Amino acid sequence: MSRLRREILSGKTEPGERLVEEQLTRRLGISRAPLREALRLLAQQGLVEHVPRRGVRVATLSDRDVRELYAVRDVLERHVVETALPVPREADLAGMRAALDEMAEATRGGDRLRIAESHRRFHLALVALGGNRQLVEVQESVLVKLQLYMALNLSREATSAQEDDGLRRHERLFEAVAAGDPRRVLEELASHGAHAYMT
Repeated sequence: MSRLRREILSGKTEPGERLVEEQLTRRLGISRAPLREALRLLAQQGLVEHVPRRGVRVATLSDRDVRELYAVRDVLERHVVETALPVPREADLAGMRAALDEMAEATRGGDRLRIAESHRRFHLALVALGGNRQLVEVQESVLVKLQLYMALNLSREATSAQEDDGLRRHERLFEAVAAGDPRRVLEELASHGAHAYMT
């Protein structure tokens, strides 16, 4: 499943593209049973869709879907700002710091997929500060779908934005969280909206 998931989230497989079992089993070197299980799990994550009488295709997101996903992400992160700041221990920021370090390394290497993965981990670590596992699970579901949307923009973004724009936004957000300044964190989160690819 991990290889197919990576292909989808990297933009190599286009949204709406049919996933033909015979082709996938040959290309991935697996039998139908594990492929079908992988497709079932990917459907649970919202990355593929089962279409009656047409098979399986890579999921598509409408503009409305994307706006709603960003709205849910914003609600979860604002809740954490209201309930978890200031962060009691520096060690609690380790997950955000590790994701930020990986984002910096991926940015230097120009690895857009790895940047997107570290971005997702950063926002998961932010919500994890609230200590609520159920919220983290909801956030994971939202972020995976947003990463699918981001995959559409990988090549376009590479040519239209400064490579380190997303990194700088996340560094400022991390600094605000580490400082325990809710107002500043909310300001930084406001700049993380649906208008930007690497939000």
